[in-house]
Amino acid sequence: MSDDDPEVADLGGTVTWSELLAEATTRFERAGLESPATDARRIVEEVTGSEPSEFHRALNTAATVRGVASFDRLVARREGGEPLQYVVGRWGFRHLDLMVDRRVLIPRPETEVVAGLAIEEVVARSGAGREVVVADLGTGSGALGFAIATECAAARVLATDRSLDALAVARANLAGLGRAAGRVSLHEGSWFDALPMSVRGAIDVLVSNPPYIGDDEELPAVVGEWEPSEALRAGPVGDEDLQTILDGADEWVAPGGAVVLEMAPDQTALIADRFRAAGWQASIHGDLAGRDRAVVARKRD
Repeated sequence: MSDDDPEVADLGGTVTWSELLAEATTRFERAGLESPATDARRIVEEVTGSEPSEFHRALNTAATVRGVASFDRLVARREGGEPLQYVVGRWGFRHLDLMVDRRVLIPRPETEVVAGLAIEEVVARSGAGREVVVADLGTGSGALGFAIATECAAARVLATDRSLDALAVARANLAGLGRAAGRVSLHEGSWFDALPMSVRGAIDVLVSNPPYIGDDEELPAVVGEWEPSEALRAGPVGDEDLQTILDGADEWVAPGGAVVLEMAPDQTALIADRFRAAGWQASIHGDLAGRDRAVVARKRD
């Protein structure tokens, strides 16, 4: 039943969404949240079903009992420190609107940059009806692999994860992907173990946002207390999963293929040097904040 259903009584026309927006903003300010007005607006948009372009038209309408109940639940969750992305249950990533919850990492702008780098590599290998085999290792919500599938018609994407919970989220997002979903398959398992032997030595582009935080590194509470630790922490040093991917890349990536990896800024030079030592060409790329964030390694023909 929607908020506009006549069976759902409004509150005598006395409470508007504009007033509730102000209330949420005030509560978030008192809670010390970083972006109280933005968070309040996003929750009101979600509860009212308003697109950003329609938001101001919704503000002067009366809230319903059901709408207020939903609003109160979401505001209380955000007020308690839960990330906004989990509170509203979905988040934008490039051209996608992804379902997200505590089973997967929150899609971030720096990962959008990594997706763009991988898409460039796919496009460079497309042409003349050629299929480009892409592996997204540790797919989580599906953000990287699904962005590639929707933006590159030549891509056939194999998305893997060892977490059944993460794969359930990815499966839900895959269901909403449209025609591109026919070129995506999901595989359960740890890194290369999840891939079918048919793509061994045949992957054109391998992309991953693996765990790259050390076990003892401190994280902001909004990250460390809410997002899945197994998707964040790689081990005592933090580069263990990056090294696992690097070690297997020569066996699984086709001659002339590429590996695109997200990592911490202080890891990029080391990982790039390790690829070069293994005979690959490697370059370092920055994120939107100008920090080194990704390594693109290309295997020699």
